[in-house]
Amino acid sequence: MFWAMVAVAVGFVGLAVLGVLAVRVFLEARRLGLQVTAAAQRINRAAEDLERAAVSTARSVDAL
Repeated sequence: MFWAMVAVAVGFVGLAVLGVLAVRVFLEARRLGLQVTAAAQRINRAAEDLERAAVSTARSVDAL
């Protein structure tokens, strides 16, 4: 009977550890997703700025 209770306890502890690790992975994946979104927004803003600068430069060259 003792070994059965030990096995149940070890199984419960194992499930608890897996649960904690699953929560940590979920939180880190969410944080990574937020960082990727922010980086994509910065890249899009930089691309728009570059496009505006290119148009402005092309107009300046055409005026010469």
